[in-house]
Amino acid sequence: MYSLRKINGGYGGKQVIHDVSFEVEKGQLFGILGPNGSGKSTVLKMLSGLIPVTSGEVYLKDQPVQNYNTKEIAKIVAVLPQHAEHSFSYTVKEIVSLGRYAHQSGWFQTWSEDDEEVVQRSMKQTGVQHFAHKNITELSGGERQRVFLAQSLAQEPEILLLDEPTNHLDLSYQKELLDMLKEWTEKKGLTVISIFHDLNLAGLYCDQIVLLNDGKIVCNDKPNEVLQEARIIEVYETEVKKHGHPKVPAPQVVLIPEEKWHNEEIITPAILMVNEEYITLQSAQPLRVMSSGVVGSGIGWYQTFVNRHVDKSYNCDDFYEEMVDFLIEKGFEPSETVGMMTAVYTDDVIYEFYEMDLFSVLIVVTAGVGNAVDASMASKHREVVTPGTINSWIFVNGHLSEEAFIQAMMTATEAKAKVLMDLEVRDKETGTVATGTSTDSILVAATQSGEKIDFAGTVTPLGKIIGKGIYECTQKAIHKSRKRKKETDDD
Repeated sequence: MYSLRKINGGYGGKQVIHDVSFEVEKGQLFGILGPNGSGKSTVLKMLSGLIPVTSGEVYLKDQPVQNYNTKEIAKIVAVLPQHAEHSFSYTVKEIVSLGRYAHQSGWFQTWSEDDEEVVQRSMKQTGVQHFAHKNITELSGGERQRVFLAQSLAQEPEILLLDEPTNHLDLSYQKELLDMLKEWTEKKGLTVISIFHDLNLAGLYCDQIVLLNDGKIVCNDKPNEVLQEARIIEVYETEVKKHGHPKVPAPQVVLIPEEKWHNEEIITPAILMVNEEYITLQSAQPLRVMSSGVVGSGIGWYQTFVNRHVDKSYNCDDFYEEMVDFLIEKGFEPSETVGMMTAVYTDDVIYEFYEMDLFSVLIVVTAGVGNAVDASMASKHREVVTPGTINSWIFVNGHLSEEAFIQAMMTATEAKAKVLMDLEVRDKETGTVATGTSTDSILVAATQSGEKIDFAGTVTPLGKIIGKGIYECTQKAIHKSRKRKKETDDD
């Protein structure tokens, strides 16, 4: 649809764009990114023919853009500028209707049924139909933006050029607009070329992105490649962290603010509390956590950790909501809490504190093996959810990388399985050595202070402590739980 071939140009004799070349295919949602002053708007104006190039070529549908007159371009391309304004007092419908100008002909232009249908549809698609007869001056900035988008759509263009289309729009309208544009590119073959300031929206919706800096192309590729962490840091000159979107395969970038606080707290057994109902640890500062808890699962920042005792017969259709209600009743804020359940008595908890030169680790374990399972033979079990009986907490006074969090979980799981092997704990269904229980839970939490720890595999300094700590604590916890069971059975 569009082809830029080594274009150069700018304003008032000043060259802003330098040898820029890229192709835009039919049906693409194509993003243009770059810091302020990088030439994004200049490129967009060159695409529409508003600014001539001093050298190079801009091709529209295989023809040089200068071969088209204004009305011919308007039948193919619609433009929504960043700050669309109107100097006259028109109604919303009148402004949207101006989008049909390119389709009018003759000295006495007539308004057809088709024109009316297109205008009504454009207003409905952008959510402005309910104030069609309002004056444009009565609308908010976001509402005006949608009106001018409706005007662009009323042109029925093949290509839509947008300069920051989500500017002034609330979050819900940003999503609705971009969802709508994405749908039109996929189902109607509309080609959309848009400037974005929001890197995350571009990463989420664009098929292709060109990244500009100082009027030159830094990268022209798929979003995941363009939004590489090191590249964004270099171009935007600010610290960021790239990660995957939690729901769709799209890159997202988060800003890393200047650190305003330093977590000087050391997590030790002194802040661990045990009563008959639960074991809890409350940190003065949020900890970075990876967890499989009933509440607070996944990766996040949490200050409170609760391991709740429930009866072995516990059964609830919505255990998440029931756990949330329990936390609230006990005065804990669920959004700041990782909550687990265990059928083990809280008095049978085992914990140890390990100190090293660069870090220290608190291990906390509750462990019973009444519902032990051999993971390799789990297909022979019915899917019955029972309270987890081996719950492992690993608190690290140190700064863990993402890789270290995952490796810490792997190391802990291997150490736990080794305990069950050495104690010859059996899966009652299969008679084979168990590897865990049916609903074990684990968390790794770190203060994210001090020297960074990149790895936590089994033979790394941190991995050695986690392996040793989980093995020792799990073994002692199982012995303690078995002793209690034996004493109860003897009674």
